[in-house]
Amino acid sequence: MLLDGTDAAALQRAAEALAAGELVAIPTETVYGLAARADDDAAVAKIYAAKGRPSGHPLIVHVGEPAEADAFAAEIPAVARRLMAAFWPGPMTLILARAPGVAGSAAAGLPTIGLRCPSHPVAHALLAATRRLGVAGIAAPSANRFGRISPTRAAHVVEEFGPELAVLDGGACELGIESSIVDCTRGHPVLLRPGVLTPARIEEAAGEPLRAPDDAAPRAPGTLAAHYAPKARLRLMSSQMLTSALQLLGDQPLNLAVYSRSVPLGPVHGVRHRRMPARPDQAAHELFTVLRELDADGAQLIWVEEPPADPAWDGVRDRLQRAAAA
Repeated sequence: MLLDGTDAAALQRAAEALAAGELVAIPTETVYGLAARADDDAAVAKIYAAKGRPSGHPLIVHVGEPAEADAFAAEIPAVARRLMAAFWPGPMTLILARAPGVAGSAAAGLPTIGLRCPSHPVAHALLAATRRLGVAGIAAPSANRFGRISPTRAAHVVEEFGPELAVLDGGACELGIESSIVDCTRGHPVLLRPGVLTPARIEEAAGEPLRAPDDAAPRAPGTLAAHYAPKARLRLMSSQMLTSALQLLGDQPLNLAVYSRSVPLGPVHGVRHRRMPARPDQAAHELFTVLRELDADGAQLIWVEEPPADPAWDGVRDRLQRAAAA
């Protein structure tokens, strides 16, 4: 059931459904999320069941204002405060020590919790409306079946879950890939998942270097080795490897799609070509939509040219590597 995110009555209807413990799909600037009130373990359990997501894999809790993080965090270190000031509202998730007895199911029982303040105007308005109904925050992983391509349009959510689910339509997501995740629980910031924010921007705001994750890093959303996968088998290839592979195809019919930035492709029998944008923000914006469209076209193989070795491409590269590992 599609609800117009610009309609005040539809927003109130969605807020009341969330307050009552129901699921609602919501837009954010990154991807669409499958939302439930974070303080209701029974409601959060519906997210895990609908997605087929393991209950030990934590969710991100969304809050409407930075001050609302205090309801979920046992403490907020100074570096986290600096990152909040720089990137909230926006595509930044912070891993913080969880306040005892709060949002246990959303945090998968961990002593840490992931918190984010989205910038999408519909999400912001919805969080304000739910707050007025006594809801402190909303748990909202991507609104797709676990491990599959994240949705960036309301229609994608309907494709995943059918017409019965209430979907608050806020248009196409501006950014197109999920938020950066920074762990702030170990005395220095650790980048657990890249997004559209470059490491340099994050380090400038944090006032100190980012560390790489290690075995002590807490479990976090979207960090499994295999994730974001289309139905087709995806292979990530260098431009040289991709060019050579295309030259070896010959006349054998293949149900193959190619998504490349620099590899030119003339007419090749049985091959569909989509050109990857030259800018990382544009590539991020369209990535999941393109993969869904190639799936819908019936591609069984998707060959993707590796993104450039530039930190600005880290978020796109991360999603493609995890999709290829599925």
